[in-house]
Amino acid sequence: MALIRILRIGGLIFFMIAVLLPFYWMFVSSFKSLQELLMDPSNLWLNIHQLNFQAYYDVLFRHGFVRYVLNSTYIAVATVLLTLVLATLGAYAVTRLRFRGQSLMSYSILLIYMFPAIVLAIPLYVMFSKIGLRDSGPVLILVYLAQTLPVALYMLRSYFLSLPPELEYAGLTDGCTRLGVIWRIVLPLSAPALASVALYTFMIAWNEFLFAFMFLDTPEKFTISRGVVQLAGSVHLSKQLVMAASVLVTVPVWILFFLFERYLIRGLTAGATKG
Repeated sequence: MALIRILRIGGLIFFMIAVLLPFYWMFVSSFKSLQELLMDPSNLWLNIHQLNFQAYYDVLFRHGFVRYVLNSTYIAVATVLLTLVLATLGAYAVTRLRFRGQSLMSYSILLIYMFPAIVLAIPLYVMFSKIGLRDSGPVLILVYLAQTLPVALYMLRSYFLSLPPELEYAGLTDGCTRLGVIWRIVLPLSAPALASVALYTFMIAWNEFLFAFMFLDTPEKFTISRGVVQLAGSVHLSKQLVMAASVLVTVPVWILFFLFERYLIRGLTAGATKG
């Protein structure tokens, strides 16, 4: 038993080092001057008294990443809001309402998710090019919505099935409409699931690159992931700038994850019912 425990701890430490070391190196390199990186690129130590923010200034204001961040924020937030609204209504319909084809719809929610993104990329590219909507942010929102909505529906459907329907019947008896029941009863009790769906959707829309690379041609409309790849492809630029841009992509997701983690704990403890 002791050997198994040692192996588990050792494996966990190895996994954490393998995952965190590249991010740590990226973070440290972004705060060093170009001269320091060229003299000793393998140095993993960072002197907090000699932090250099020049790379972040250049990336944000000289290479247009302020606009890229705003574009990604707009697309990600819009995708999250649309996904939450449609997934909530759809999941509630397949779990509480009775209609023809309910079972088929309930079990085929994840059918579209079985197709890899690359299979859908070319047909979508041709379709949006012919109707003249390819180089625009709303197109990415529609594509990301098609990616995230099946999983969001599945997650919320599973959570709604665990909620006691007696609470909803009581709300309907008191005069609430179906939308009133969803707003006043279902949504407060489903805070953990909604937070998980929101975080998942935001991560997909914020980090996605394939469709952003295929659909966006105008630099002013680039998302932040598209901008990082364009920056990395410039051979005359220092890789220090690429590291700073990569930090800008990664840190917002980390921050949201820790914020949502605390929110998930509060939602789990606040959703209990008293007997």
